[in-house]
Amino acid sequence: MTHWTWAVPVAGLALLIAALRVPPGALLGFACAAGLIGSVIASVHHAEVVAHRVGEPFGTLILAVAITIIEVALIVSMMLAGGAADTAALARDTIFSAVMIICNGVVGICLLLGSLRHHEQVFRLESANSGLATLIALATLSLVLPSFTVSAPGPSYTSAQLAFAAAASLILWGTFVFVQTVRHRDYFLPAGNSADENLHAEPPTVRAAWASFGVLLISLVAVVGLAKVLSPSIERAVAAAGAPKTTIGIAIALLVLLPETWAAVRAAYADRLQTSINLALGSALASIGLTIPAVALAAVLLDRQLVLGLGPKELVLLMLTFLVAAFTLATGRTNIMLGAVHVVIFAAFVFLAFVP
Repeated sequence: MTHWTWAVPVAGLALLIAALRVPPGALLGFACAAGLIGSVIASVHHAEVVAHRVGEPFGTLILAVAITIIEVALIVSMMLAGGAADTAALARDTIFSAVMIICNGVVGICLLLGSLRHHEQVFRLESANSGLATLIALATLSLVLPSFTVSAPGPSYTSAQLAFAAAASLILWGTFVFVQTVRHRDYFLPAGNSADENLHAEPPTVRAAWASFGVLLISLVAVVGLAKVLSPSIERAVAAAGAPKTTIGIAIALLVLLPETWAAVRAAYADRLQTSINLALGSALASIGLTIPAVALAAVLLDRQLVLGLGPKELVLLMLTFLVAAFTLATGRTNIMLGAVHVVIFAAFVFLAFVP
């Protein structure tokens, strides 16, 4: 455990205590923002340490759950800080942004860089197909159907419909985890072990893994607290820049997924594309399967309305993403063309978010 990996979360916790005692000014606000980003990176680092100890595919599962906890914390913090009307669509925008970033940005960059270095890479079809089928079902139930139901006004669910969507999300995600870790664990292991870094990287000791787990908890507390402290500042900055409110969801998703994106890209560059696919699909599934139940519970407890249904532009981008992903994951082999297509779709998503 290097010094920064425990010093940054401790500093983040100290900044949180200071911000709770004194209203943050410009200097303290900047320090809190730096502490938030550093705590996110540190939390993912410690999740990786624990993941390396338990091995695949449990490792990618731990990373995905850690990332989702941070995402839910940011969403709920901003829901508590903002008004009901201002934050009604925050969960939808963040989840949709996470899916687009993962399925196009992360997957596209991994395929592109991996193909540039290794020309062609392989992965297990069984894992990719299982993950993609589950992701399509989750996204449709949570983000598409609310735009077409008629029991509630607007692109929203009634309480009963929201409860059903939350239960369905948990069931689908839980079933996928069972398949990934118990019933068909071999589907998610690399087909070939020649480039597997676990063969030449010693797993951490049990003591080191438990130490990382403890610091991981401290990091998550710092992230949750600092996110709540900085929520009003983030909203004011977006309003001052004249950017659409949907960019708040994009900013949250980018912040949360940045460290995991780096881990997936490193794996693809080292010719471990199976790990990259596990990380990408696992994060996308956890982003919906765990976030929807959490924000649904928060909405009920806070008496807030959730706007979940996507608009026409977002629906087209989502359907295009799933259609292209179905072709990308159809053969178990990748090339530079497939990566380029996903990167261009991701660029279109970002561009149209600022120029709707």
